[in-house]
Amino acid sequence: MLLNKNSKFLHTYISRLKNFSHRKLELYSSKWLVLTIDIFIINISFVLSYLLIEESSSNSDMSILGYYLPLISLIGLSSFLVVGSYKGIIRHTSARDSFNVLVATTLLSSLLLFLVFTIKLFGILESIRIEVSVIIIHYLLNVFILINSRYAFKSFFRFITIKSVNTTNVLIYGAGQSGLIVYGALKRDTKNNYKVIGFLDDDIVKIGKKIDQVKILNPQNITSSFIEKHRINEVVISIQNISPPELLKISDSYIKTNLEVKIVPPLKSWVDGIIKVNQIKKVKITDLLGRIPIKIENSIIKREISGKRILITGAAGSIGSEITRQLSKYKYDQLILIDQAESPLYDLQQELIQNNKHHIIPVVAGIQDRSKMEELFETYRPHKVYHAAAYKHVPLMEYNPYEAIKTNILGTKTLADISVKYSVESFVMISTDKAVNPTNIMGATKRTAELYISCLSNQNNNTKFTTTRFGNVLGSNGSVIPLFEKQIQKRLPLTVTHKDITRYFMTIPEACNLVLEAGTMGEGGEIYIFDMGKSVKIFDIAKKMIYLSGLKYPEDIDIKISGLRPGEKLYEELLANGENTIPTHHKKIMIAKLKDIDCDFTSTIIEELSRENQFMTDYERVSLLKKIVPEYVSKNSIHEKLDKIFI
Repeated sequence: MLLNKNSKFLHTYISRLKNFSHRKLELYSSKWLVLTIDIFIINISFVLSYLLIEESSSNSDMSILGYYLPLISLIGLSSFLVVGSYKGIIRHTSARDSFNVLVATTLLSSLLLFLVFTIKLFGILESIRIEVSVIIIHYLLNVFILINSRYAFKSFFRFITIKSVNTTNVLIYGAGQSGLIVYGALKRDTKNNYKVIGFLDDDIVKIGKKIDQVKILNPQNITSSFIEKHRINEVVISIQNISPPELLKISDSYIKTNLEVKIVPPLKSWVDGIIKVNQIKKVKITDLLGRIPIKIENSIIKREISGKRILITGAAGSIGSEITRQLSKYKYDQLILIDQAESPLYDLQQELIQNNKHHIIPVVAGIQDRSKMEELFETYRPHKVYHAAAYKHVPLMEYNPYEAIKTNILGTKTLADISVKYSVESFVMISTDKAVNPTNIMGATKRTAELYISCLSNQNNNTKFTTTRFGNVLGSNGSVIPLFEKQIQKRLPLTVTHKDITRYFMTIPEACNLVLEAGTMGEGGEIYIFDMGKSVKIFDIAKKMIYLSGLKYPEDIDIKISGLRPGEKLYEELLANGENTIPTHHKKIMIAKLKDIDCDFTSTIIEELSRENQFMTDYERVSLLKKIVPEYVSKNSIHEKLDKIFI
């Protein structure tokens, strides 16, 4: 007990001493103090040099130092002032500062030699007789003491300022300019005690060389035994403009070793070419999808949004809120935000207000309410409509076909019809890849909505209708990523429905870029799809998320195969049977060339659904969906029995 108290007291005392020293050093460690100390050091080293050479001499006269030292001080002062070696920040001493010290001491010794030879040549100031050997030793001592004193001070300063006792051993992947800057940032950090064990680079020319005494290593030689031997904690990937496939390849080789993998942000986010340690972030699952993000820069969007009244449905959802954020950057007239969810809509409103966005009109309403929608269109007369409202959860909608039809089909019909009535300039509907050869009610209702929009577009009206179709959105409400994150936090097994199930993924900003771009393209009636790259196994995502959390699979967290959910299929498609693609001006955006649609038949069925939905049984509702969407074949669903009738 007494030992613990003494230990605690000692720790507190040391901590207070460190804080006191830190304050005093910050106050007094000016360049003039450094210059004064440097002058003092060269005088001490001269005394040592003189004693070393002259002590054995019978002519040794210590009183002569009274003449020499002022001379040494004067020449040293001149040399330091000319070179500026005293100006470097001692606690950040680098190789450049060491070089400046070397230059200054060389200049000092050169001036002394010049003085000695001048005296001998002209026979003046004969009282000054400095041996050349004294000057040489003085030079060597100056170089050694001045440089090492700086690094000693640097180490001392780091000791008293460091807030973390534990050392974090780091490998920096990339021995280029970015890697060097990251190395400097880690060395300067006072909140954490980083130790760079080595640089990693696949450039054969660099391997084996050293940077500031830190060796450049071959990444292929970084084995589990190496990591364990050197107690490596982190790998920082410092490669600018690294492609997602390359990042995936590098990360995969380390995340399984229980190392924390971090990545340096793009150069444009650095301040004055300097990066701070807190900007180095952990690699996220979004970084490891292996696909190159699609970037769209369209000046037309700015022109078309400027001064316009814009209505957004499902505005509080993942897609709707991001569309709102992106549109709020332009000089719109009004943003009319519609959503049934009161609290998320309020949160979005407050976010916009805090960002100094004005003319925001939040409306709590359902798009199925025709009278309310009529009132809104009559009051605000929107120029553009972005329709993001929908029921999207596949298993839930399998058991709730009434609600799926009411919102996804009839809600869309209501908005589209009213848009035509009030001569809305453009109407952009957000669809899904689940509408392609659907195996569930959600997908079938979205496909029906696509068909209705296409038919309405073929009619002679002033409204341009556009549909966007894309895959899963990372981090959206109810998506697999947030689910895995919650399960990891609770140390529960991650639930994957099938080991081979795959999905296309894109980020929310990407999806919304597509929506905004689509609103400016084409003549109307088009369905725009993305080149979304390769589909990704959900099982692989689950494993990567476990590793990125600093845990091991399956030792810490296992993955449980739960079986396919109602209406779920192993893989999604972007094109329906009978559809092809037409290129656009953007190589990553294509138009789905639709097969011929019987619009009279489609409209008749939808009208029947509109009239009778509330009076029908689920059997009747799903039967009508299978009539209007013949490629709709139920999978793992209670509605599979209906397929025997329609096939």
